[in-house]
Amino acid sequence: MSQQQLRDAVLDGLRRFAATDAELGREFARSHRMHPSDAAAIVEILAAEGRGQVLTPARLAERIGLTPAATSSLLKRLEAAGHITRTHDHADRRVVGLRSTPAIHQDAEAFFAPVARALDNVLRKYSAEQLRDVHNVVTALRAATAGTPLIQ
Repeated sequence: MSQQQLRDAVLDGLRRFAATDAELGREFARSHRMHPSDAAAIVEILAAEGRGQVLTPARLAERIGLTPAATSSLLKRLEAAGHITRTHDHADRRVVGLRSTPAIHQDAEAFFAPVARALDNVLRKYSAEQLRDVHNVVTALRAATAGTPLIQ
């Protein structure tokens, strides 16, 4: 395979992985009888929590591509359904943080755990150096796409 064919194959593989990941999110939404945007918001909140961070409504709106007004409606639905809570930062009471409730956290864990295990099993086959290389490539690709006029 030529260098160009390899680059094309890598990008095609990443696109297919992203499509599969998006379909998994849609299936989570269907299985919990919620709108795909609601499920996407829950996944983003859980991912932030997994990184030890707290997502704000404004940052969530950016992450899932909704307007502030649409995000506000979405958050009201998620709160009413008992999926999230809004908290205020102790240092600055004006800052609102979004947190998952134990029930939705458990539901998401049960749903996504088999996929997480399968992905971890694949990644375990690679050395730390190989994983660093993949991480560097993915990070550079994200930076390249984030800098395009359509994303800014």
